[in-house]
Amino acid sequence: MEFLMSLSGPLLYLIIFVAKTIEVSISTIRLVYNSKGERFKGAILGFFEIMIWILVVSSVLNNITEDPLKIIAYAGGFSLGNLLGVYIESLIAIGISSIQVVVNAEVGETLAENLREHDFGVTIIEGEGKDHSKKNLLFVQLKRKKIPAAVKIIKQTAPNAYISVNEVKSTIGGFIKK
Repeated sequence: MEFLMSLSGPLLYLIIFVAKTIEVSISTIRLVYNSKGERFKGAILGFFEIMIWILVVSSVLNNITEDPLKIIAYAGGFSLGNLLGVYIESLIAIGISSIQVVVNAEVGETLAENLREHDFGVTIIEGEGKDHSKKNLLFVQLKRKKIPAAVKIIKQTAPNAYISVNEVKSTIGGFIKK
């Protein structure tokens, strides 16, 4: 702690910037873990987040009137931390999503089989389009990490498909491959 307080100038600004970026990134990921029911992981991240926060804030507030550039480093780290945290979370892709697909009835069964061959559970419902044409509605629930693979299969099989992706809060039963 004394080491951090003894620093000044560009090195201090860099440390503040990097530490704040890391802290806010951790905070973003912690919030997602908590909202997805992974409270233990959220608590562990919260421990490290608050340790970094205390160190950074104490160094920023120390002689802030004589060195206002610390505020710029802090604000910059906060902004980058938000961007980085969201990016990291998208790579981790915590949780479950639901994909709804509307296709012409002629393509529905083929698409469902293609998805099933890749271990996706699919439910099909017959429907009717605005022009009274026969449609198939396909429902796929999957881990968020698998969304790109499923969308790729859908686009390859039915390029004109209507695809809707939604976040799922919780599920009971069903088929989701681990």
